[in-house]
Amino acid sequence: MKIRTGWFTLATLVLGSTGTLRAQVENPIPDPVVTRDLAVEIREIARLPDTSELDPSFGTSPVGWAKVSYVRDLPDGRRFANDSRGFLYSLDSENEPSLYLEFRDVFAHMTYQSLQSGVIGFGFHPEFADNGLFYTVHVETAEGNPEVPDFIPPNFTIDDVTYHNVITEWRSNDPSSDTFDGTRRELLRAAHVVDNPFHALGHVAFNPTSEPGDPDYGLMYIGSTDLGFSNGGGPNAANPTQTQRLDTILTAILRIDPRSPSESGGIKGIGDYTIPAINQYAADGDPNTWGEIYASGFRNPHRLSWDMSDGTMFAMDIGMSHIEEVNIVHEGGNYGWMRREGYFDNGVNISGNLDVVFTLPPEILDGSQVDRFTYPVAVYDHDEGVAITNGYAYRGVISALRGKFVYGDLQRGRLFASDIEALKAADDGIPDTVAPIEEIQLFVRDADGERRDVTLWELIEERLGRSVTRADMHLSRTSDGEILVTTRQDGTIRMLMAD
Repeated sequence: MKIRTGWFTLATLVLGSTGTLRAQVENPIPDPVVTRDLAVEIREIARLPDTSELDPSFGTSPVGWAKVSYVRDLPDGRRFANDSRGFLYSLDSENEPSLYLEFRDVFAHMTYQSLQSGVIGFGFHPEFADNGLFYTVHVETAEGNPEVPDFIPPNFTIDDVTYHNVITEWRSNDPSSDTFDGTRRELLRAAHVVDNPFHALGHVAFNPTSEPGDPDYGLMYIGSTDLGFSNGGGPNAANPTQTQRLDTILTAILRIDPRSPSESGGIKGIGDYTIPAINQYAADGDPNTWGEIYASGFRNPHRLSWDMSDGTMFAMDIGMSHIEEVNIVHEGGNYGWMRREGYFDNGVNISGNLDVVFTLPPEILDGSQVDRFTYPVAVYDHDEGVAITNGYAYRGVISALRGKFVYGDLQRGRLFASDIEALKAADDGIPDTVAPIEEIQLFVRDADGERRDVTLWELIEERLGRSVTRADMHLSRTSDGEILVTTRQDGTIRMLMAD
């Protein structure tokens, strides 16, 4: 067997299901991510109100100031940011926040018990200025909840349900108003059956490169997940039978028409939305492939983005115990979970252990045998970080970043970059073709203008005046293409700046 020992460190050999020896990989990517000459200034531009007193006890770490995970810009110049504890804020031209919508009194069963809870995500319809529509995702407890989920994972019943993931459509009576007044409609309610609400539905977005008249215009993408089957705990977790199937929303990126079938006249999905007729699985005539699925085989594609120059779609998929992924998304693609983690075979298929990975057969690894899976275009392992955050093809004014894909590690707060063209070249069907990664060195300017190199972790601790155990970083993109850096620790919104 041909082993690329320069790429990974082997541990043991086991007999795989095909009867061939397979190598367990102890250190998948030994070469570290390094900082070369890529340095970018970061500057604080806003801070949301302190809501730490509302946080229930969770773990042993002090609770954060405000849990910011999204910033969204509207075409009319307004900016919105969430605090997942149950608040949506609008920010004025000076980036001063004011409360736009409070969720805590609206949803009686909303839970805030973990990082992946509360108001997880939000997104605006491209015609919000006219129709007043926007969308949110939140998590509720199942106990005492009178609502019945639209979706329960296959082979489970309502008695197994532990949490609900809820996507809501909101319609503002006056889209120009600084506060919300209007109505709401539930689009989808999907059930967890594991002990913790890990890997909740999170990302809702519209393709920003799609224009009126395009087939894709007005269709909403949803980052679904394995709904905690890999790490949610309890007797129903670590269940590979729930993945690699197309009659479920598990591990999928969905594309829906958010209009109710009563409005669109189209085919109903599992929730109160319409299945787009252009979707591949809607048009294949197979009742065992659900029409709302756009692509499948993701563990937790919690952030999606598009290259504004050509519409390439990216998904950042959080790995299990070893590999974090940047993926280029193709309709109908299968990205491998739980069969694959990065360009490795996940151990659940060989040894029954989700926490280990094995080498692929050499004929698959080098592309000489066509595989049914689509592989990532950039990866890093858990020597470097433990959970990938958002990523964007950068086309802004910072010359050092132009032509780079900017992303990072949620937990450690490190910012990374890969050449956009290298990512696209790595989308070649050969599993271990991936783009190089370098780390972005952040710096601030002191009062006297002197440069001081920093990490986001250091900035968070300086802002809070105490130590933290994780950075909880997310990235957002402004309407003019710049990168905003947020954290669920200090409630601060920062921006990468041209020096």
